[in-house]
Amino acid sequence: MSPVLQTHDLTAFYGDFQALFGIDMHLDEGETLAIIGANGAGKSTLLRAISGLLPHAADAVLLEGRPVGNLPAFELSHQGISMVPEGRKLFASLSVEENLKTGADAFTRPGFWSLERVYELFPILKERQHQPATSLSGGQQQMVAIGRALMSNPKVLLCDEISLGLAPVVIRDIYAALPQIREAGASVVVVEQDIGQAMKVADRVICMMEGRVTLEGTPADLSREAIHNAYFGDAA
Repeated sequence: MSPVLQTHDLTAFYGDFQALFGIDMHLDEGETLAIIGANGAGKSTLLRAISGLLPHAADAVLLEGRPVGNLPAFELSHQGISMVPEGRKLFASLSVEENLKTGADAFTRPGFWSLERVYELFPILKERQHQPATSLSGGQQQMVAIGRALMSNPKVLLCDEISLGLAPVVIRDIYAALPQIREAGASVVVVEQDIGQAMKVADRVICMMEGRVTLEGTPADLSREAIHNAYFGDAA
């Protein structure tokens, strides 16, 4: 079976600064892939490139074997790639329900997820559906951001630092939703600075440093020493 998502020699730039150097990775159907690394390693840049927010060659990103690397973010959403951005980026002027509805439009792919199913996944959001989204707690706002991304019925869900700044009990509740998200048909990429959390939820882990992949494997196969060296460099 071919991977649902692949990158080939993927590079990315911010002006003259090169942030990614020839990234080759894949995501299998039904898999959760965790991407770990220190600040500035290129993790979020990789998600931005995959989701169409940074330009690159068409064949640098393949979705179900089709080159999609030259498509803008809105078109990639229609094709099946959706992102939960770092910092949530909710619309402050909109209610919880209005924020969720922005994840769907006339071109949304048919599938499992609807407003009611998002409310079933995160019942607290139904209770707060008419409140301004940014009046919610940080964890509840993160649920809105995830629900908004699910409303497009993605094949690939990209999650950028969804545990950042949240209490451990809230992180546990958010990550507890991942199995149902996968069962509903999405494969998941999680950018996570917390190595322990990444190891708990991932089928496979990629470590990045300075815009390059330095280690890849299953949590069971990766030793603490190997992760340390890939995360910080052998001299660390």
